[in-house]
Amino acid sequence: MSEYHTSVLLDESVSALVGSTGGVYADATFGGGGHTSEILSRLSTNGRVLAFDRDSDAIANKPDDPRLTLIRSDFRWIHNHVIHQGYSEGIDGVLADLGVSSHQFDTAERGFSFRYEAPLDMRMNQEAQTTAADIINSYSMEDLEKILRLYGEVDNSRRLAQMICKAREVSPIETTTQLGKAIESALPKFAEHKFLAKVYQALRIEVNQEMRSLEKFLSGAAESLKPGGRLVVITYHSLEDRMVKNFIKAGNIEGKVEKDFYGNSKAPLKAVNRKPILPEESEIAANTRARSAKLRIAVKEEQ
Repeated sequence: MSEYHTSVLLDESVSALVGSTGGVYADATFGGGGHTSEILSRLSTNGRVLAFDRDSDAIANKPDDPRLTLIRSDFRWIHNHVIHQGYSEGIDGVLADLGVSSHQFDTAERGFSFRYEAPLDMRMNQEAQTTAADIINSYSMEDLEKILRLYGEVDNSRRLAQMICKAREVSPIETTTQLGKAIESALPKFAEHKFLAKVYQALRIEVNQEMRSLEKFLSGAAESLKPGGRLVVITYHSLEDRMVKNFIKAGNIEGKVEKDFYGNSKAPLKAVNRKPILPEESEIAANTRARSAKLRIAVKEEQ
């Protein structure tokens, strides 16, 4: 499993999650199974784990453990599955490690990384229809500019969208190399990789509808928890972290706190840690993909 993906903030996240050895917990982003295996190691024979992933490659990592139910699904549907599995009274905790697994980044043909010559794919669910190439070649200049600006926080997003549209008029942009050549003159010197990472992040988020899935997941996770149950989320970029922070604060992604007649917040969760937990320097040294990780923890309020 370690070759597939190295779990980030493993001890910190699972320690924050597991409060009862006989509890029921959900790992909403199974991936290489690192967090799931760590949760199982802390549970008794009565404990249970529901794990979710939409990537068929991840499903192959399922450990042989009767306490685990692995469900191939987008985590946006978590509440439906929790109910379907018979936990209508709620579960004890939900963990999500957002973003792309090392396996997805390092499998060239998946098209998640500009480091390889590959088709512009980027689908987490390989049965989904829309690829990054579809977006690059069919979206209007205005829509391309919007996703580059909003999801990648890309500088000169309008110029970049114009360059893509001009290049695709000559021939379709189907591969990572073709995209790189189309925007080559816009890449800042000495910061090409950082700039490209933002472009690829924007495309990946749009391909997989990540922000919409995250919004629905947060609502579903809050609904799925028992009072006193915990939500533990690891984010990797500012868009994700802002959404999670706002939802914990207000119960919505805008962060607008709504209060009842008595002045009490209607938010279903309460933050456990005011500031996010960050990886130790030793973890970042061992796994550079941990460097941008932030861990937020919340508890379901008593109703």
